[in-house]
Amino acid sequence: MTHDHDLELRPTPVQTEAALNPPPGRTGGDLVVETLAGLGATTVFGLPGQHALGMFDALRRSDLRYVGLRVENNAGFAADAYGRVTGEAAPLLLSTGPGALTSLAALQEARAASAPVLAIASQVPTSGLGGGRHGYLHELPDQAASFRGVVKSVHTVRAQSQIPSAIAEAWKSALTAPHGPVWVEIPQDVLSAVTALPVVTAADATPEDLPPRPELTAVAADLLSRAQRPAILAGGGVVRADASGKLKQLAECLQAPVVTTFGGKGAFPWNHPLSLQSWLEDRHTTDFLEDADVLLVVGSGLGELSSNYHTFRPRGRVIQIEADLGKLEANHPALGIHADARLALQALLETVSPREDASAPERVRELLSRVGERLAAQELTLEQGLLSSIRAALPADAPSFWDMTILSYWAWSAFDPGRPNTMHSAQGAGGLGYAFPAALGAAVADPTRPVLAVSGDGGALYSVAELATARQHDMNVTWLIVDDGGYGILREYMTDAFGETTATELTRPDFVALAESFGVPAVRTTPETLEQALTKALASPGPAVVVLPALLRMFAPTHR
Repeated sequence: MTHDHDLELRPTPVQTEAALNPPPGRTGGDLVVETLAGLGATTVFGLPGQHALGMFDALRRSDLRYVGLRVENNAGFAADAYGRVTGEAAPLLLSTGPGALTSLAALQEARAASAPVLAIASQVPTSGLGGGRHGYLHELPDQAASFRGVVKSVHTVRAQSQIPSAIAEAWKSALTAPHGPVWVEIPQDVLSAVTALPVVTAADATPEDLPPRPELTAVAADLLSRAQRPAILAGGGVVRADASGKLKQLAECLQAPVVTTFGGKGAFPWNHPLSLQSWLEDRHTTDFLEDADVLLVVGSGLGELSSNYHTFRPRGRVIQIEADLGKLEANHPALGIHADARLALQALLETVSPREDASAPERVRELLSRVGERLAAQELTLEQGLLSSIRAALPADAPSFWDMTILSYWAWSAFDPGRPNTMHSAQGAGGLGYAFPAALGAAVADPTRPVLAVSGDGGALYSVAELATARQHDMNVTWLIVDDGGYGILREYMTDAFGETTATELTRPDFVALAESFGVPAVRTTPETLEQALTKALASPGPAVVVLPALLRMFAPTHR
């Protein structure tokens, strides 16, 4: 008996002829790039290295676009942003040992932020695997072990026939909720040896859906429908699942005020009558969430930042929708629903009963007024004015990327992202140097929109080499560097904790002259002229640097 799917698997005469007569000169590296192209990749990031040359040589024979950065960690940040912006798996090609290990901090951020990055690294020749027998350059006793605790999954290849399946399996893992970085490693000899295997033409790696269990959404819908004071805390999972529209529908149906986490910026419209914005480091917001009789947490693990440094103590019922099983009820007891945010919100929309609550918008206005009064008492008009200038200069649909610097800490709470999936920062893992290389990745993903990167002078020195990348590819990225002569946020932390600072002050370059030495136009500005300088830079094609000498202060948070 012949089944329909048996016929689908049967090659056509043309496919058979092509398979039996592959083009000459192909190697294992060609199997890598053919598989990536077959899976839908169009762009790869990375840096070449001795053991990885077979992969990079194969790029020459492919239609994949290669974007090379100057430091592996920065290449990882660029791939991370590409994955966040497009929702696609971003290939990251790396060499062995030092080259691979230099990407670890970027992969940690991708894991924390659920960004789909497909890292493919070389290995020493097969004969040297297992630890130190041959003393190969870049050799590690167990390279994969260095990544196993950082990435979502590890996939090893030891023969050319394994390459397509290993990459396809990794691709599927990266794009199955929760998204995340994955690791594939292939020995040098496997990559460089000539192959007789046919051209890869039928790679398939459809991500698995993660639907909610219907009995759990039925209970959640009942709780929300009967709630007197429902509230919603929306995290990055809403943005990653492209579920912002469904969140808005549900909030309006329930008349439930919404707070977005720092990772969930843009998940809910900033100026909506039900928007409590992102003032998580404020006791008024914490009190409001604690007072909810039913709190729906969507796409957040309620970690340190999202729980106001673990001071949040809910008094009502908590419903937590989370795709990462390890984060489900990890910090607070809840009705835990292991599901993709989009599918779970859709299930709730189909089962909740609408609520009437004319007081909800007034309670939102009252809370935001209290937050504003607290800030006004601290005389922080400079910092608030800078964010207003940036918002005015940045087109509504233009993405922005923020490093770990005081202005970014402000932006987490106070910046209106404009639209979903347009504001990104390194707050997942908290490493320095994210903003500029990430902005380059976003510019590659969509060259039609300008991109803004915001760094302090300390973080800028982590990624200043990528000015060469920006110039080489004429990327539409404007880099705002707030120069305060040191690690500003650490300066504040140490002063508060110890009364004085150590290791926070920096000798830094003339950033304007440095940028111009790369052929990148640069300007020094002031708080009063920042909006004008950014507007001009963002409207001009290609890269630009805007330097703002300023000493900023962080608002005093309230945790207790």
